[in-house]
Amino acid sequence: MPATTFDIVQKLWGLCNVLRDDGVQYAAYVTELTFLLFLKMAEETETENIIPEEYRWKSLTSREGIDLLDHYRLLLVQLGKADNSRVQAIFNNAGTDLRQPRHLHSLVTSIDQLDWYSAKDEGLGDLYEGLLQKNAEESKSGAGQYFTPRPLIDSMVALLQPQPGETVHDPAAGTLGFLVAADRYLKEKTDDLFELSTDLQKFQRESAFYGMELVPETHRLALMNALLHDIQSPILLGDTLTSEGQVLKNADVVLTNPPFGTKKGGGTPTRDDFTFTTSNKQLAFLQHIYRSLRQPGGGKSGGRAAVVLPDNVLFEDGVGAKIRADLMEKCNLHTILRLPTGIFYAQGVKTNVLFFQRHDKDEGGTEAVWIYDLRSNMPKFGKRTPLIRDHFAEFEKAYGEDPNGKSKRIDEGEEGRFRKFTREAIRERGENLDISWLQDENATSMDDLPEPDEIAASILERLQTASREIEALQKELAT
Repeated sequence: MPATTFDIVQKLWGLCNVLRDDGVQYAAYVTELTFLLFLKMAEETETENIIPEEYRWKSLTSREGIDLLDHYRLLLVQLGKADNSRVQAIFNNAGTDLRQPRHLHSLVTSIDQLDWYSAKDEGLGDLYEGLLQKNAEESKSGAGQYFTPRPLIDSMVALLQPQPGETVHDPAAGTLGFLVAADRYLKEKTDDLFELSTDLQKFQRESAFYGMELVPETHRLALMNALLHDIQSPILLGDTLTSEGQVLKNADVVLTNPPFGTKKGGGTPTRDDFTFTTSNKQLAFLQHIYRSLRQPGGGKSGGRAAVVLPDNVLFEDGVGAKIRADLMEKCNLHTILRLPTGIFYAQGVKTNVLFFQRHDKDEGGTEAVWIYDLRSNMPKFGKRTPLIRDHFAEFEKAYGEDPNGKSKRIDEGEEGRFRKFTREAIRERGENLDISWLQDENATSMDDLPEPDEIAASILERLQTASREIEALQKELAT
């Protein structure tokens, strides 16, 4: 019986036991597998011409022992200097934490024996996406702390309806979840792009999707994801909140989930085009996003965005209120979706999706904001109750078919989940958009507590960290 993508992902994740036995940390699992998968997938897709012959997959399967490990280490260095720019970027500063040749041989042999015929039939991109999601679901890895659930991404993409010829931008690209979903949406609408003209097909592959990611290891995974989905447009390594981010502009569509917290290392963003100075990364990203949207013109409406942001963006005083006011002047902030708790792997994170469109002027953009409460009286999501696309069905129906949020809506009043608040009412609240009206019967429920496996994973991670610190201290004292 042919293997499914799920089966193959499970087998790949099972190889992490080999990595753990060699001392590789959870956060590095997918990176280690990515290097090997890249080489094997190149062989399976007959695209090995982009890799120097002496460093292709067969150069690993034909070796054993210390010769294999030495060759692999050399391979990683040399591919980081490859002529092909995408190969070079994926292997840039690559290294391995593997120390035992037998563990590397086990990985190579196991990957070589997977059902690659079925994997190709189901889609190598889907396989890699599944591996990224599996890594995020493992709370021990830390990779999924703010991983955006796929059902939420798919809902946001479907509501914004990216069209052929439009640019789609993610200033906090992560592993490329939003851009891959937007690409998939367009390919499904256009018979894998075959319904488009030759010029549009070229545009979709080479120019439609672009983004920036700050963390080198995450950027590496994003490049691999782009490669497997035939996304050839630039995915840049850089800090959107510095001058590097100023190249990300004139977007037709922005889909993103910016990182939470304050700017790493303290300080404030160094963008000289921001009106408001703040160390709050979400507020800084929000400024970037609404400034990066294309203004109406040339027969086209203004750029539109759907952005995941935590509650503090809705209520923070001072500069926060000023940024929200500026957003509502320059854009039509037409919809806010209050998301359920527990859908992110970090406990206690309360988030929203802001939907807005660039106005043709720098004032008067928002007349009213519709807020949909999908948080009150909802189940506690987690491994026991997974979030699925159907949970967004009623919201999508209320949102309507217009991607710019202009569809007719029905105010359900204080008893329903969807309500309209005028711009004047929001101004009277001090620009505070943290509005709730339903009595949440689950607010003090035991369901709000972390799941047992999450508690155990957190304790284990802290013990491992403490153990490593003690070991390092002992070595330092010994010398």
